[in-house]
Amino acid sequence: MRLLLADDEQELTDALSVILSYNKYSVDVVYDGQDALDYALTGDYDGLILDVMMPKMNGFDVLRALRTEGITTPVIMLTAKSQLQDKIEGLDAGADDYLPKPFETEELLARSRAMTRRGGEVFTPDVLTLGDLTLNRKTFELSCGAESITLANKEFQMMEMMMSNPKVIVSTDHFMDHIWGYDSDSEINVVWAYISYLRRKLQSIGSTVELKALRGRGYILEDKNA
Repeated sequence: MRLLLADDEQELTDALSVILSYNKYSVDVVYDGQDALDYALTGDYDGLILDVMMPKMNGFDVLRALRTEGITTPVIMLTAKSQLQDKIEGLDAGADDYLPKPFETEELLARSRAMTRRGGEVFTPDVLTLGDLTLNRKTFELSCGAESITLANKEFQMMEMMMSNPKVIVSTDHFMDHIWGYDSDSEINVVWAYISYLRRKLQSIGSTVELKALRGRGYILEDKNA
């Protein structure tokens, strides 16, 4: 399951991201409303967790903009505000749930599970397939026949992105922006390193699917037997 987590409290947000990732969610993190809107409009998410009070654009406005664009991804509003009127505003804007701060992480996990169950029918399946290759979005397992290997979080996100859009060339910049984040301090060569890791893992399970580089354009998965 892939989530977008948007909150300007960076220390809290990073900690929640670690907890969600440990619980087998693939998590993109942003720290302001404009980035939240940009990511949510272009990403394939199973759920969004939006703080209300964010710079550039508040969570209510992000949610209204998404619903206006026809984005039906389920949303939990995450905020320090707990007054009834704030809850009503969030629900009227199109939120599916409302969780005031402070909260227990177990409650956020439970609400996230409920949110993704409610929205599950409109998103990509739990298992993605390309040629003889399958990717389990719940367990992060990449499999070919009887052979399988568990991917690290960012490896999984890269493979998920390519298998969800098998005919789309994914640029290095797109990987950087949508997996490491606009504000990441990581150098662009981190993408090349992860591409190398994925190629070795494809070879280790004997898949006929290749991760090909198209000079100056990006990367794409191709089945040699197709």
